[in-house]
Amino acid sequence: MAEDYLRVGVIVTTHGIRGEVKVFPTTDDVRRFDELKTCMVDAKRERIPLEVSSVKYFKQFVILGFKGYENINDVLGFVKKDLLVERKDAVELKPGEYFICDLIGNKVVADTGEELGVIKDVITSSANNVYVVKRPEGKDLLVPVIPQCVLGHDTEAKVTRVHLIDGLLDL
Repeated sequence: MAEDYLRVGVIVTTHGIRGEVKVFPTTDDVRRFDELKTCMVDAKRERIPLEVSSVKYFKQFVILGFKGYENINDVLGFVKKDLLVERKDAVELKPGEYFICDLIGNKVVADTGEELGVIKDVITSSANNVYVVKRPEGKDLLVPVIPQCVLGHDTEAKVTRVHLIDGLLDL
């Protein structure tokens, strides 16, 4: 089952005294915050709905203000919490793009038919992402997300098909 909420950032600290927060974005498209109208903070026991009132950018961070939260004391409890959006409010994906949460748990099958394991994590980098595949025998397999290796995803069946280039299993 697909997750109903997607993390778009983590609130790292407050910003100033007027109720703004500094967010480290966890989305590929940081400008998605320009269109963000509503979101929620994933507090321990509840998800707190918020209406975005202001968006600014500072270095690698996004500074957000929320309607009804005009004082630093109002947002102190949000620090170190995930900022979520409902899946219906997520950015639209282009063909061949996937949300990481939709790939975690996918069975990884080689083009030879061999079952290699399950995607347990995705390492993101500026060059290319890497799937961390938990192997049955314990040692993780790292599969670079490049067209020569990743052949396709069936998100309904939770299967990712890959081609193992020479030496990949030896790492």
